[in-house]
Amino acid sequence: MNKELNFFEQVYEVAKLIPEGKVTTYGAIAKFLGSPQASRMVGWAMNNSNTYKCYIPAHRVVNRNGVLTGKHHFGFNNTMEELLKNEGVIIKNDKIINMQNYFWDPSKELAIN
Repeated sequence: MNKELNFFEQVYEVAKLIPEGKVTTYGAIAKFLGSPQASRMVGWAMNNSNTYKCYIPAHRVVNRNGVLTGKHHFGFNNTMEELLKNEGVIIKNDKIINMQNYFWDPSKELAIN
């Protein structure tokens, strides 16, 4: 990851790589960026992603249990859920069903060999 970018920009660069139909967690991004205790800061970045210079698929970042904790930042309560459902993610009561089937781990997927 480009260390010349600020932390929020680094978060956005990772989030842009999450494939359609997959999700990751605030903690997984924080860990990948070398700051495993910065999950909350990743959440703040996602909350502000609509101000970034390009589109960030923030709807693909959820909490460690697969709960759509950021849904209230999408304008309408169901927007985040609808975006994920349109990508084939199954959700019930604001929680991803079978999270392990959709989880994208940047530490594994973006590992440099």
